This record gives sequence, structure tokens and C-alpha cells, in this order.
Amino acid sequence: MNPRITFVAAPVLTFAYGVLRILDGLDGVRGPGVAWTTGHLAFVGALVFFAMAFHEMRRLAGRGPLATGLASAGYVGIATLIAQFSIDIVLGFRAADHAEMGVLFDQVQAVPGVQQVVYDFGPLLFFVAQIGLVVQLAAQRRVKAWTPVLVIADVLVPFVDKDLMPLGGACLLVSFLALARVSRESRLADGRHRVVEPAVPASV
Repeated sequence: MNPRITFVAAPVLTFAYGVLRILDGLDGVRGPGVAWTTGHLAFVGALVFFAMAFHEMRRLAGRGPLATGLASAGYVGIATLIAQFSIDIVLGFRAADHAEMGVLFDQVQAVPGVQQVVYDFGPLLFFVAQIGLVVQLAAQRRVKAWTPVLVIADVLVPFVDKDLMPLGGACLLVSFLALARVSRESRLADGRHRVVEPAVPASV
């Protein structure tokens, strides 16, 4: 897939999730319902594109041990977040109202290891990888210093107020557009410098 699509789709879908989350809470509760399900599906889609983005960022960083380790951690974090959001979607379909959904959440999170892996530790790997990869690219002067600042802003915004997630998505879009440009230039340069082996004449 075109890396530009990847670097645009991830933040746009993150922005969409933030907006749908706000709309879902206008009645004072979040879920179940169309906004709950649609928003969660949007973020699952964003996570798929984030996985592709991590793969490309690893390539841009040189595929070294640090970039590989960060990308691998990011994939694990993405897997746990997809599991978390999938649980949210399933319970949203099963519950008749918000109160029943809360009871179902308590049952799921009571399963040993689920709270720690799916809700606590696992998702942190996604954020660590996201920041780590872009900071490495900035240290290598592949992107401007402001790029990781915007990525960090996107990561921190939900911890301040989750209703600010659309703002975080907008910051991420600006930073990822810069990454898309670097990715395009890198691929064009690789194409120009690729050495084509001369054809060997067939033996007579």
C-alpha cells in the first residue's frame, strides 16, 4: 500500500474516533449504540494503519536493532488494543444499555491477566513505539525536531482529557504528513540509486 495512504489514514481515523466518542457521550453515557460501535471500528482501522506506519518508520530508521525492537513492541501494543476494542464492540452488541455493559465489562476484566495485559501494560507498548520510532527518526535528522513533539502531544492528550482526542488526531496528521513526505523521498531515492545488473549474453 502507498505509505502516504497509511500515514494519512491512521490519524484521520483516530480523529474520527475522537469525534464519535464525543457524540456518543452527548446523552451523558457512552455505549452501547451506533456511535459507540462506529467509533471503535474506526479506531481498529486506525490501528491497522498504525501497524503499516510502524513498518515503514522502521525502514526509514534503517531497520536496526532499536527500530526493530520498537516496531515489534508496537505490534504487540496494537494487538492488545485491537483485543481491547474488539471486547468493547462485542459487549456493546450484547448489552441492552450502559448499565448492563458495565456489568459485562466487570466480568471480562475479572478474568486473570486480562486487565493487566489488554487494558494496562499492553497498550503502553503502542505509545512507546510510536514515540520511540519518531524520536529515532528525528535523531537521525530524517524528520524535523517538531515532528516528535506533535506525536508526543497526540499521545499525551487523552491522558489530559479524552474529549481532546480530535485535537490529538489533528496533531498526529500534521506529523504523519511529514513522515509521508520523507517516505516518498526515500523511496524515490532508492529507485534512482538502484543498480540494474547488465544482461549477460547467451552462450552461442
